Amino acid sequence: MVSLDKAVIARYKRGKKLFEVLVDPEKVESVRSGSSGMDISDVLAVEEIFEDASKGEKATERDLKEVFATTDINEIAMRIIKDGEVQLTTEQRRRKVEEKRRMVIDRIARISINPQTGTPHPPSRIEIAMKEAKVHIDPFKSVDTLVAETIKAIRAIIPIKVEESEIAVKIPPAYTGRVYELKKNYQVVREEWQSDGSFIALIRVPAGMKEELLSFLGVITRGEVETRIVK
Repeated sequence: MVSLDKAVIARYKRGKKLFEVLVDPEKVESVRSGSSGMDISDVLAVEEIFEDASKGEKATERDLKEVFATTDINEIAMRIIKDGEVQLTTEQRRRKVEEKRRMVIDRIARISINPQTGTPHPPSRIEIAMKEAKVHIDPFKSVDTLVAETIKAIRAIIPIKVEESEIAVKIPPAYTGRVYELKKNYQVVREEWQSDGSFIALIRVPAGMKEELLSFLGVITRGEVETRIVK
């Protein structure tokens, strides 16, 4: 549970009625993205629903039932966080926006290429294109969503294409205990366990992440992985 001095207000409005909760600004995104295992009580500074949090005025049960059809604090808080607005301080918003911007630039640099040269765009070029296209970074949107929006926006500024590669891999039995890491971090299109205990799979990755994948496979198998570029 976040301390009160670090909490910010998440606000939900229905007609003339306002409902507010005090939340941890660092965990709001996880709630909004639907991350599994997130306990809403860990996000709240106080397990109360307010009509004015700054004054400590609690919402009435009547209003809660009328708007949310329940008085369950966790359920209502989840709704407020997901559907309402989070009132970050200027510094908190600036920091989160900059953090997300760097993540978006890094992701685009790794997954895209310049179709005219077949080489990746340097991060500095992507950043300049984002400024020229006036890309807006919403600190509460997922990186995947922001990357898709950004690529669409900067296509008018620079030639950019996201190409995908498909790589067939075979992991020896001695290293299949690390398969869960592979499946967690990369898109496994097809997989099959062999009678000798080895694991084979077809993995699809953005072309710009091909070397990263091959390096990862080399690390988890101590160089004993077998790979073949299919596409």
